Amino acid sequence: MKKLITLLLLCVSSFAVNAQIDDPVQWTSEIEKISDTEFNLIYKAEVANKWRIYSQYLAENSGFPTEFMYDSIQQINDFKLVGKNKEGKGITKFDKVFQAELTYFKGTATFTQKVKITNPNLTSITSEVIYQTCDDEKCVLGDEEFTFQLPGSGKAAEKQEAAIATPTQTVFQNEQPKVFDPVQWKGTVKKLSETEYELVMKASVEDKWHLYSQRSYGDDGPFPTEFTFLEAGKGYATVGKVEESKTKEVFDKVFQKNISFYEGEATFTQKIKVTDATTQHITAEVLFMVCDDEKCLPPTVKEIKFDIKKATVVSKAGKDKDKSQRSLWATFFIAFFLGFGVLLTPCVFPMIPMTVSFFTKQSKTRAAGIKNALLYGLFIIVIYTGLGTAMSALFGSNFMYDLSTGVPFNLIMFFVLLIFAFSFMGAFEIMLPNSWMNKVDQQSNRGGIIGIFFMALALAVVSFSCTFPIAGTALLEAATIGGITPIISMLGFSCAIAIPFVLFAVFPGWMNSLPKSGGWLNTVKVVLGFLELAFAFKFLSMVDIVLDLHILDREVFLAIWVAIFGTLAMYLFGKIQLPHDSPLQKISVGRACLGMLTLAFTIYMLPGLWGAPLKLISGFPPPMNGNSESPYGVGYKKRVQASVNYSDVKKENVLKIEEEVSHEGPHGLIAFLDYEKGLEYAKKVNKPVMIDFTGKTCVNCRKMEEQVWTEGNILGMIRNDVVLISLYADNMKKLPKEEQYESKLTGNRVRTIGDKWKEFQQVRYNTNAQPLYVIQDVNGNDLTEAVAYTPDPVTYEKWLQDGIDKFKKEN
Repeated sequence: MKKLITLLLLCVSSFAVNAQIDDPVQWTSEIEKISDTEFNLIYKAEVANKWRIYSQYLAENSGFPTEFMYDSIQQINDFKLVGKNKEGKGITKFDKVFQAELTYFKGTATFTQKVKITNPNLTSITSEVIYQTCDDEKCVLGDEEFTFQLPGSGKAAEKQEAAIATPTQTVFQNEQPKVFDPVQWKGTVKKLSETEYELVMKASVEDKWHLYSQRSYGDDGPFPTEFTFLEAGKGYATVGKVEESKTKEVFDKVFQKNISFYEGEATFTQKIKVTDATTQHITAEVLFMVCDDEKCLPPTVKEIKFDIKKATVVSKAGKDKDKSQRSLWATFFIAFFLGFGVLLTPCVFPMIPMTVSFFTKQSKTRAAGIKNALLYGLFIIVIYTGLGTAMSALFGSNFMYDLSTGVPFNLIMFFVLLIFAFSFMGAFEIMLPNSWMNKVDQQSNRGGIIGIFFMALALAVVSFSCTFPIAGTALLEAATIGGITPIISMLGFSCAIAIPFVLFAVFPGWMNSLPKSGGWLNTVKVVLGFLELAFAFKFLSMVDIVLDLHILDREVFLAIWVAIFGTLAMYLFGKIQLPHDSPLQKISVGRACLGMLTLAFTIYMLPGLWGAPLKLISGFPPPMNGNSESPYGVGYKKRVQASVNYSDVKKENVLKIEEEVSHEGPHGLIAFLDYEKGLEYAKKVNKPVMIDFTGKTCVNCRKMEEQVWTEGNILGMIRNDVVLISLYADNMKKLPKEEQYESKLTGNRVRTIGDKWKEFQQVRYNTNAQPLYVIQDVNGNDLTEAVAYTPDPVTYEKWLQDGIDKFKKEN
């Protein structure tokens, strides 16, 4: 209180003093050049006798410090302060007026502020000082304005003597200012559908300049790039927010912080929906800022014009081109290795030396033999790839998805694989009718290109019993994905079969290194039979899950697999013999190693009977949630009740939410089964939505839930930071008749809940494959790019965290 009264008295006295005496401080200034962009602003105060001026750095409530102020707009656009204002050595003593230790100056005081110019067109810097001077009886408040003319700018370069500066200011010559325009903008339009378009804004950035992203950095960073679409809502509406291409993030020397920016080229896209067919032209304004390593240009506004009539028609799948390519390559190589497995069966392996010998003996020259072998290999590829092409042409991806998740198909596949498994084990032999093989064989004797084609067809017919279970399974799996995937699958499968025939024809000496046909080929066939038997029960478990029968729950399924692979291990160790096996006096090293691996796998599965997750085979057994006798381990009867966090929800809404939450997902997670209800709840709790497009029979969905969701912080993030909506594409529950409709996409009738979510996924994301994960805000706008099967937990966690962070930033 004493200090406050003293300050009030000083302020009153200062008015009286100002009326009686002149200002006790006279200020001068000068500018000192350090480099082309760095200068020292020097302030000098001549203090009258017996008076003192105070330091800039005083303790709080101990006096009025000297303070230098600069135009805030100029600091953002034109220059930045480098470090603190330095001052000369002062006197520190106990002050009787303020009853505290104070630092002050007598006689002459010098203050120096270093600045860095960021705008090359800047001509001057203005500043102001507010200060207080005192003697032993009174204090006076004062202020002074300064204008520092930058050396070489404007008239200062032509008439240094007339420069706007104090008499003591120093002026230096510099190069003439240059007008910079380092960014050129271009707008194009892509047509996604009859009413949906994508506006593409491309920026070409000159070398050494940086264009900044849309990310905001606050007052001490660059202006973010911002887009405004003029007259939006009149004839068209924007959908979501402007997406941008990948940025670089480095430490920026100008702003002294990590900055996201573009070099060379930047691409921004905005999706729009045209609501008025007469709309032809759209104009956008872009506000942006560019810098190089030494300077920044002030924020600039430019117009970008779009002509709807010149839109380029593109597929929605274009955005997923890279992902599709990766998926196709994976499909190719999986089928390729399956084809190599078929080569080791008794139906195909003996054909290699027989066929190669035919070409080498029947051809007049070695070159002709090689040519015929190449044609033979080519026709093998054509025959099998033609099967994949026919599958793609005759059946759309929707049909194959419905087929693969339906009860009839899975029952048929169970019995087919069961029959082939018993056939491989030697119970009986499956062959196509002899009349078919005889007709094909007769055509192969015609010679020439036609004869070679029928020889390749004969291989496919003769090896049918070995190739069909493997090729058919691969083909149907690929067909559920849709598109050209079946073609790629059969291309990989056929290449693996064709390559050995061609290579051995080119290098016939290699055949001497091939192992002779014998009992080992039957062993390979029996092993494949056991594998077919195991996979047969996978199809049967899908029927059990879809019909909700709970006959083949997880423990029963695992018990069957333990029995199958345990029996296979005993067979490999020679403890069991099947009908077509040769007498076995000793086992080979390879067979012993395979037996040990099979035994180890069998032992690995045993803890699964008591609730172990078994991540190695996740996706194949029925899920622990909903399809297990003991989902929380044997002997633990009490189920953990999943709950919703109602902390942010009004009491009157709690009951309604409990009615809407009708599904306990994996790991006790609460999942909404309806998109609209989940979105409504997300608005109430103000959390982002995570859409999980899944299926009861989806293998990769179970792998994600059991192998990925349980890693790192993922499960906690899904439980606490998002609202989970699980949309089952194979939910066969019928929709009410009034909600059924005809699909505009496929023309089929949408009758079930699964049809509805499958349609939603296809229309919105142009795919019907599961799993697919999407992060949305409470209004249903995508926050990040959707991701499919992502087995790497680190990548998936980063994707999830990015979506959550973006939601928090926008809210």
